[in-house]
Amino acid sequence: MGQEIKGKIAYITGASSGIGRATALMFAKEGIHVGLIARTETKLLEVAEEAKTFGVKAVFATADIANMDEVEQAIASLKRDLGTADILINNAGVGIYGSFLEIDPEEWKHTFEVNVFGTYHVTKAVLPQMLEKNQGDIINISSSNGLKGTAGSTAYSGSKFAIQGMTEALMQEVRGNNIRVFTLNPSLVATELAFEDKLDEQDKNKFMQPEDIAEYMLAQLKLHPRIFIKQSLQWATNPF
Repeated sequence: MGQEIKGKIAYITGASSGIGRATALMFAKEGIHVGLIARTETKLLEVAEEAKTFGVKAVFATADIANMDEVEQAIASLKRDLGTADILINNAGVGIYGSFLEIDPEEWKHTFEVNVFGTYHVTKAVLPQMLEKNQGDIINISSSNGLKGTAGSTAYSGSKFAIQGMTEALMQEVRGNNIRVFTLNPSLVATELAFEDKLDEQDKNKFMQPEDIAEYMLAQLKLHPRIFIKQSLQWATNPF
């Protein structure tokens, strides 16, 4: 028998759209209570209300994950209103593309503040809850760019490579506490981050959808607690 996930509590960052939104709704459908974090309250409210239609609890808190104080307040709010986390999905992130010399230094820095420090901030705030329970699952959404750099992605690839190293080191630290820490490294997913205003023009049979990534996470979480896949790469079958 694998891990029973119904009734567990998951905190999800970047939950207002894209992979985060799809994950929140698919988790809710599976009976997982969800705590949602993003910057836009109106969108979070919509996702929370839709999640509740599946008969689970859904609460939200706004935060810029690049800000440690805001993260700590948001996590405290979710803990108070929903309970302690069994699952953490570090999904929030930003992407910026351009040649190394073209990208503004502040934008380069911001990419790391959100993607790397944001993941660190949220994990630092949530991990004590899992250590106290002596169990938990942490999934960090990286990217195929976190395994192979590409021209024009120095800031983005750099930040995603950093997440790989941080995840691997933390995984080794907390394995003895029955906490699984792993990364997903999807290639192009049809989200607003990837396609901006051209999202509706994409062929859903050609590109991975946010729901595909959410479904994959569910499969990993259902594995028996004695096993986990520390790193995996997701590709579209035929995007040509």
